[in-house]
Amino acid sequence: MRISFFSLLFVLLCISCSPKTATVAKAAEKAPQQTTSTAPAPAPPTTSAATAPILSGLAPGVNDTSLLWKISTPGIAQPSYLFGTIHIIPEEDYFLPNRVVAAINDSEELIFEIDPRDMQNPAKLMGLMTKINMRGDTSLEDLLPAEQYAEVEAYFTESGLPFFIFKRMKPLFLSAMVGQDMAAMAEGGGMEGGGMKSYEMELTKLAEAGSKEIGGLETMEFQLSLFDSIPYGAQATMLYQAIQSESAGKAGDAPNEMDELVSLYRRQAIAEMASTISDESAGVARFEELLLTKRNENWVPQIRDNINAANAGGKFYAVGAGHLGGARGVIALLRGAGITVEPVY
Repeated sequence: MRISFFSLLFVLLCISCSPKTATVAKAAEKAPQQTTSTAPAPAPPTTSAATAPILSGLAPGVNDTSLLWKISTPGIAQPSYLFGTIHIIPEEDYFLPNRVVAAINDSEELIFEIDPRDMQNPAKLMGLMTKINMRGDTSLEDLLPAEQYAEVEAYFTESGLPFFIFKRMKPLFLSAMVGQDMAAMAEGGGMEGGGMKSYEMELTKLAEAGSKEIGGLETMEFQLSLFDSIPYGAQATMLYQAIQSESAGKAGDAPNEMDELVSLYRRQAIAEMASTISDESAGVARFEELLLTKRNENWVPQIRDNINAANAGGKFYAVGAGHLGGARGVIALLRGAGITVEPVY
């Protein structure tokens, strides 16, 4: 089997910040402290001056069952839209309601978490290699007991992937790969070749067909830097537990995590997605803060400023559905900033 390096890297980037990756952080509660990790412990989250007014007016959690939301402010004639995606989904589960296509047609620009076109640019992908691997000479073998490492190695080897190329990769990347047919996707040249679809890529095709502007709220470099904020030892334990959970799911002893997320997404249950990803314990909360909450707080001022700009046309924001619901989700934060957010059915 021949696997294209760029195809593999592209698929990795598509799934690296999926809701599943954030859910895996729940395992951090049980993760032991590792002295072999070279990554610094995460700093306590801070609230910037830009987000302070937003946090002071939080709206209650969002319970509406919808993936598409209209956002508007007084004095701005053309509304904008917010849509929750799932970054990777089995092709047979993919759906795109007509109202979403209509909202795209009514918008002048599509804005994603990151510009999806960057993930198909070989020059930009090559520049990310140093951010995908752990710092220094740290290897996964340094972070796990021998028996656990052997189980992880066996899992990826049995999936048909050359595990030697993953040994120095940040373990959360590997966690995102658990349960995915990575070899088929990479060999097929991307998502559709492996029976999967990416909402970001499908929406990008619609934007290009309609000559829409395309942008991003973050850069690939920033998203990848988030993985350095979680100690490598904790990441490695999350990876091991993700593999155990996947194995239990295959054996019928536990529900399959990816299937559960897809089911929630198809039901458009954004409040349930937020509660699935969230956890009240202090040990897990700081990882949720890094992967979800802090990013939500960074996005809201950008959205507010963009839709309030003079002569601003309609914007269509597409972000992971796990970011939408909850008391500190994007919808509640936008409402707290004085922006009207209404579900579109």
